[in-house]
Amino acid sequence: MLDSQAIDRITLTGIRAFGHHGVLPHERIHGQQFSADVTLFLDLAAAGASDRLADTVDYGAVAAAVAEELTGPALDTIEALAHRIADRCTTDERVRAVEVTVHKPMAPVPVVLTDISVTITRRIK
Repeated sequence: MLDSQAIDRITLTGIRAFGHHGVLPHERIHGQQFSADVTLFLDLAAAGASDRLADTVDYGAVAAAVAEELTGPALDTIEALAHRIADRCTTDERVRAVEVTVHKPMAPVPVVLTDISVTITRRIK
């Protein structure tokens, strides 16, 4: 018998979209590329047994919601953006927790770097 209290994962990596987040005026005007990685924690036993989309989270819809937030109303910080994405990802009652990483590879900082990212984890009580 399988554990009915299992915590499984659905991971979406590298959702990309053009957004206007940032505190500097040129970030708001010109925008830049952002990306996000999202891991949903939930029990996938029902979906595994039934092979029905209705028994799991539609990750296409999740990806679209994340992209909508990346392109959505401008925020000053990627911390706030990660929080908004987490809120969108936890509207399905099957999701017990979510981990969101928002990447801002073109962040205007005075040194050469590959990426700046913020990762948050939210658990549903």
